[in-house]
Amino acid sequence: MEAQIFRALGDPLRLKIVKRLSGGSTHTMGDVTKGLGVSRQGARKQLQVLVSAKIVQLKPIGREVRVLLNASALKSGRDFIANLENQWDKRLRKLKEVVEKDS
Repeated sequence: MEAQIFRALGDPLRLKIVKRLSGGSTHTMGDVTKGLGVSRQGARKQLQVLVSAKIVQLKPIGREVRVLLNASALKSGRDFIANLENQWDKRLRKLKEVVEKDS
């Protein structure tokens, strides 16, 4: 799951979309895709990648489609990075202990 999240966030255009949604409210498709410099179809493809990674949800409301950020998917990615940081911190502490012991 994390690989799909990071792959989706690795594109600057998709990252821009996620930043726009990070305020917490829902947006229309037009709001989210406005000024991205791609066609409506291109923007829709980028949104679909985010939907597939479960980062974004599309909610039809009447004739509009509202776009919501799924913060729990981002939390999964953040937890993955935090776990890596903890592992590296432990390794660096052990290395420091060995170096200081041998000095």
